[in-house]
Amino acid sequence: MLTPLHAWPDSPEAAVALQQQLRHQVRIQPLSQPPETIAGCDISFNKFEETVYAGIVVLRLDTLETIAEATAITTTSFSYVPGLLSFREIPALLEAWDKLTVMPDVVVFDGHGIAHPRRMGIATHAGLFLDRPTLGCGKSVLVGRYDEPAPERGAWSPMLHRGEVIGAALRTKNRINPVYVSPGHLIDLETSIDLMLRCDGGYRLPEPTRRAHNLVNAVRRANLSDQAQ
Repeated sequence: MLTPLHAWPDSPEAAVALQQQLRHQVRIQPLSQPPETIAGCDISFNKFEETVYAGIVVLRLDTLETIAEATAITTTSFSYVPGLLSFREIPALLEAWDKLTVMPDVVVFDGHGIAHPRRMGIATHAGLFLDRPTLGCGKSVLVGRYDEPAPERGAWSPMLHRGEVIGAALRTKNRINPVYVSPGHLIDLETSIDLMLRCDGGYRLPEPTRRAHNLVNAVRRANLSDQAQ
């Protein structure tokens, strides 16, 4: 069981203040040792509903074999506010985390790390809870500008916000839209990029978050089907 990092705020204003406070605890640095396992995390919910579906999938890095999965279905009272989604999502992910039978060396989230207006995306926020290396790999940009990377797989260009490099637009397939990689906590940008390229299953999305996405959608469909019966 994880030790709570903080109490959960009940208003957007309190959540923003908490992000400003927590950002000073974040450490962007190289990994202390090569990872052998990586987890992908994803969330599914309707914007204006309280039910949150969370899923975590753990893979071996060398083979991309799935070695553990965990899910959780919870409810939230925190409003849908862009830039504050971690306050809706993290409690459900922590509940799924407590069910894991294999603890991963690195965790990647379908979202952002420091590529966030207050440098506190879900990967960063959750990394402080988990106290292990985390990164974000998002499908769209929250903040930051970048030059389009070269069309070949592996090409990337830095994402800049307020004069700071906060992530990378990374081409994971030839001539396909990039994904947006940013370190969360206890990892650096270069390692984050390398890991996402190593997690190649032939799709735009890296395998950890792609499999987590498929998992949470299956859980959501099953739950909705049960409710309809």
